[in-house]
Amino acid sequence: MSTVAHTKPNTKEAESWSLDDHWPTLLSGLADQVTEGANALQNTIDLLLSKGSISKQEHLMLSIPTDRIKLSGIGAQQIHRFYGGRIRQSHERICMAKLVEGVLQERKKDLAILGIELRRKLKSIEVLIDPTVAHTFVSAVVEWGIPFGNHIDVRLDLNTWPEYARLQLRVSNDGTPPSSSASMDSLSWMLVRQIALAAGGIEIDRQMTEDGVHFTAMFTRTVQAVDGISAVDFSDNQSSMFKTLASVYVLTISPALQIRADVRDALREIGILSDSVVDFDQARQAIASRMPNLIVVDADVKDYGFDQFRRELLRDVFEFPFVEISPDDSSFDMSGFGEFSMAKVGRGNIREALGTAIMFELAKMT
Repeated sequence: MSTVAHTKPNTKEAESWSLDDHWPTLLSGLADQVTEGANALQNTIDLLLSKGSISKQEHLMLSIPTDRIKLSGIGAQQIHRFYGGRIRQSHERICMAKLVEGVLQERKKDLAILGIELRRKLKSIEVLIDPTVAHTFVSAVVEWGIPFGNHIDVRLDLNTWPEYARLQLRVSNDGTPPSSSASMDSLSWMLVRQIALAAGGIEIDRQMTEDGVHFTAMFTRTVQAVDGISAVDFSDNQSSMFKTLASVYVLTISPALQIRADVRDALREIGILSDSVVDFDQARQAIASRMPNLIVVDADVKDYGFDQFRRELLRDVFEFPFVEISPDDSSFDMSGFGEFSMAKVGRGNIREALGTAIMFELAKMT
């Protein structure tokens, strides 16, 4: 009768093994397999096109999900490299506006096919950063936001204080549920976090909103400020001050006939075309016909749906200026640089101050 020898694993070795110690190897292997598989799939799709087995449109539709699979594999590889400190960085003065625009152009076709509307507003600001790292970072931010909605707004400007270059990404939808792949802690987000940690000089923040997500990155190594509102000359000569406002269109919302008339007359004096409505429902109808450059809103109607109205408006534009007509006759307050700050002009001060307030708000938009 033969005996079977049973070998037991080394107890100490079994107890000491931990996935925590081996996950980088696992991640690297998984990333390589995903990337290789995606390349093989793309080669097959290209071959089918060359043989006439599929149309160009079908080839494009198949290539997009293949590219996204490949991006996941590349993202995992990049996370592994950043985590392991295998990225050599060479900090250079980079124009972030050009870099961001380059990333958006690369994704333009994919976004169009996915039915995603892209808007951007980029100011020329230089940052000390490695070009490859910056490109990877911006690409990962865009990739992270894609599943959350069909409107993507990208803004690059200079934060008021501290004066850091600020990259913002707002993703929203039209009430339709986001993609099933939408995850705050997706693979792309892991890459964003790891780059911010490894690159240094990048502070990130994200928020869930009612209709999507809002992301902000501050680049602490900003080396060049842009010319902003300080370049606007607020002279006493209103005829020269408002020469550039001929193409501006303003919508006024007020139930009071006198306020609508005073605003209209004040705007007419400085060459601005305007219309007026009595409530937010009429405002929505007017905006559907023509989008204004700025809205003047009576403080008396702000408690009757203004917040909802503004949220709806910000789904179509990244930012939008408002001037409030205050019950305080003599008030005149310029807005700050926060997203929801608003200038205020008193009812008794419309003819004297409204033009200056509007000039200030429009200058902030440029």
